[in-house]
Amino acid sequence: MKDFRVLISGRALGVHPDRSSGPRLSAWAFCFRSDAKRIAAHTAVRNTIEGGHISVEPRINDQIRAREVRLVGPEGEQVGIVPLERALQLAADVDLDLVEVAPMARPPVCKLMDFGKFKYESALKAREARRNQQQTVIKEMKLRPKIDSHDYETKKGHVVRFLKAGDKVKVTIMFRGREQSRPELGFRLLRKLEEEVAEVGFVESSAKQDGRNMIMVLAPHRSVKLAGRKGDEGTGAEAEEVLAEPSAQA
Repeated sequence: MKDFRVLISGRALGVHPDRSSGPRLSAWAFCFRSDAKRIAAHTAVRNTIEGGHISVEPRINDQIRAREVRLVGPEGEQVGIVPLERALQLAADVDLDLVEVAPMARPPVCKLMDFGKFKYESALKAREARRNQQQTVIKEMKLRPKIDSHDYETKKGHVVRFLKAGDKVKVTIMFRGREQSRPELGFRLLRKLEEEVAEVGFVESSAKQDGRNMIMVLAPHRSVKLAGRKGDEGTGAEAEEVLAEPSAQA
């Protein structure tokens, strides 16, 4: 790969930083041109949607349609405004792609980069963002204030399993008839459950009366939640998109 700094040294490339080309447009002409561009862009998007495919990838190399571009080097160097042909030649000289990173700028901003590597890294970042934005599932477990010990242990096991899976649990104590005059039974039962699942979860919302019910919300500890997500990823790996490391260019 040739040294990019050597290639862009001097004025041989026809670089002219930040100059405006052509006569200045009147306000009416500028508005007319802007409206025409918006209409053309809307039509292009509509046609693309009707065709059943929406391309979100930037234009690269020969796909770029501008006559001149504002060129940025591979390390972020501001080269200036150059003809498209010059920018493409530079990309070929350093064995990189010319990628249109800001198509709405005038002229559009293009950067020299390895597009295959860029796509791979972008896909990894997008997948990580989706993973971090997963919605927490709230499970519900209903108990009676005078639940027998066997049923209690069974339902406590379900609560522990939900918390280990990384889910929150809404525990509801349902009072009936005269039980409503004994709220201490519900508080006592919820306090017992809180203590017995403390290893995997904590109280996110303390016990409170809600009509004829009493509600408490448990949430998993962060370490337990991360372990639960890793377990889910292990079992659902076949549904993940397989990303291949881009091969080195010859």
